[in-house]
Amino acid sequence: MRQVILTVPDEQYAPLMKVVKSLPFSIKAKAVAPPKPIPKPYTPEQQAWVDDFREALHEVELHQQGKIQLQTLDEYIHELRNNSDEEL
Repeated sequence: MRQVILTVPDEQYAPLMKVVKSLPFSIKAKAVAPPKPIPKPYTPEQQAWVDDFREALHEVELHQQGKIQLQTLDEYIHELRNNSDEEL
């Protein structure tokens, strides 16, 4: 007896299994999930961005829970203008 392993796109799996099950000889077929790809490590710049983004999401969650008050857009623009004036 021989073994055949096929990798099939998800959308083609069901039609292929119909064909396999219709063959005139005995077949043992079982679906196996493909291995999860190993994620590439982030560069330091990417990791810093991810960390900042996670922190921002955490702050949004706290704001939605009413635990902190976030700056309004006007307050943020005012802060940016004040900081740019100080740098001149």
